[in-house]
Amino acid sequence: MTDRTSGEPPVTGAKGPDELRQQIERTRSELGDTVEELAGKMDVKGRARARAADLRDKAGAMTVQLRSSAAQAGHTVHDRATQAGHKVQDKAVKTGHKVQDRTLQAGHVTQHRTSQTSAALERRAEHSVPRPARPLVLAAIRHPRPALIVGAALAAVVVVSWRYPKK
Repeated sequence: MTDRTSGEPPVTGAKGPDELRQQIERTRSELGDTVEELAGKMDVKGRARARAADLRDKAGAMTVQLRSSAAQAGHTVHDRATQAGHKVQDKAVKTGHKVQDRTLQAGHVTQHRTSQTSAALERRAEHSVPRPARPLVLAAIRHPRPALIVGAALAAVVVVSWRYPKK
């Protein structure tokens, strides 16, 4: 018998009964393997089931991998958003401090100029306002809000009396 698939030299006759039994066992074994291979190739349902099981395993592994990747991406996005939020908050705090400092500076400048103007007005009032009216003018310079209210009321009285004269 010749074995064309294994590349072994052709088997010649057996030299004794033991060798013949060994050849028979080897031939049975090879024949069994060949029948199993052929049966496996012919079992389409079994192969389909095995292939489906392999594909299910691969799909399960891919699902686990995709979930892991999605979770990792979610954590990365969360971390980046947190960092961006902190950066924005830091910039807002710095900008708020700058605005506060500039407002404070503007307030100081305004207060300084107001006091200079008030001092200049008081000096002018000392020299150019007649003595009987001087205390009233200086009080109006020192406390402008009540003076404006009294002035507005006085102006309203003048306008009304001029507009509606007594007959």
